[in-house]
Amino acid sequence: MPPSAPHQIDFIEEPQTFPYGEFFNKYLLTNSPCLFSAEFTQHWGSRKTWVTEENKPNWDHLLENFGNAIVPVANCNVKEYNANPKEQIPLCEFISYWRDYIEHNYHSPKGCLYLKDWHMSREFPKQNVYETPEYFTSDWLNEYWDSIDGDDYRFVYMGPKGSWTPFHADVFRSYSWSANVCGRKKWLLFPPGEEEDLRDSHRNLPYDVTSTCLRDTNQYPNFSLCCQPIEVIQEAGEVIFIPSGWHHQVYNLEDTISINHNWINGCNVSAMWNFLHTELLSVEKEISEWREMMEDWHLHCQVIMKSCTGIDYKEFYTFLRIIAEKRLLALDNLTEDTVDGSGPTNMAMLHPRGRLHALFDLKMTSDVLSLLISNQDFQNLDQESLSPSPCALMQRLEAVITENSQVCG
Repeated sequence: MPPSAPHQIDFIEEPQTFPYGEFFNKYLLTNSPCLFSAEFTQHWGSRKTWVTEENKPNWDHLLENFGNAIVPVANCNVKEYNANPKEQIPLCEFISYWRDYIEHNYHSPKGCLYLKDWHMSREFPKQNVYETPEYFTSDWLNEYWDSIDGDDYRFVYMGPKGSWTPFHADVFRSYSWSANVCGRKKWLLFPPGEEEDLRDSHRNLPYDVTSTCLRDTNQYPNFSLCCQPIEVIQEAGEVIFIPSGWHHQVYNLEDTISINHNWINGCNVSAMWNFLHTELLSVEKEISEWREMMEDWHLHCQVIMKSCTGIDYKEFYTFLRIIAEKRLLALDNLTEDTVDGSGPTNMAMLHPRGRLHALFDLKMTSDVLSLLISNQDFQNLDQESLSPSPCALMQRLEAVITENSQVCG
């Protein structure tokens, strides 16, 4: 038997006794998962209107308010690479399928369909559906995409009992949080690094970590070395925090609706950089034979990396720049007393919109920007279009951090 990992994560019961600073220190900085009780979401509009008294999806409300929306739906019965293929259909069509699926004892010739990655809040911003819990509001990823009026990483998931998501780690190695509006989920969590023992002989990760084929030592030679997953049952209303780089597989144990965000901040932006750096090295290795004969080989590597990950090095710089400029502006409008009136050096009393947090964000941005500037692949790119220049931004950040070093403690 593989060695065991802990089979439980911390459960946070009361919002009134759990300040942001405690979450920051105990879970963000340590990259550790936790589960929040249903008390943290009891005030959400969706917990009242999207759900019946029997804790089932409120079809009538969903159809009345969102029925014509076009939503992405995956087929859990079909494997396409290491994911499920998606199609775009009206929500009313998906709900019709879902109700019929339930009536036929969770069977359908269409397979098991799962609504995933619906940008509901972007399409219906005035709907009173939910509020992001304070613990997750230091969210650079969505802050950046909102500022450029681009994509976002805020999603709604809806799926019948038995729908599931294959084994994966989240985009950019971001954090994620997921709240069950109704229903129950089972999570299988693997701490960072454990996934390496799950790779097959070709270094590919499995599609389904519960598959018996993983016991084939010829195909999965290191499976016996991997710890057992941390299994978490998430009830209706509860919110789970998944840290950076934790691979996971998820099952809906009942008909379930959930709200999900991916997010990055100063605590894990280095993980995002490490992910992008590793992805680029993989691309460069894959097309290394064309290096000498291909004009602008480095640029082509960036294009391929962006097609695979959604971002390249120059956009990553823009991401860092926008966050840095917002924090610099925040410092001009904040005083030390902004941090809950408790004094600026008490990290336990940290507030996501306070001065101390802005300084922390600038320091983390500076650290990663330094790595980017010193990276040879970034240096090979034409940086004339980047304003301010990376070095000029770095100098400004260093000056502000030094000026405020006493405040930073």
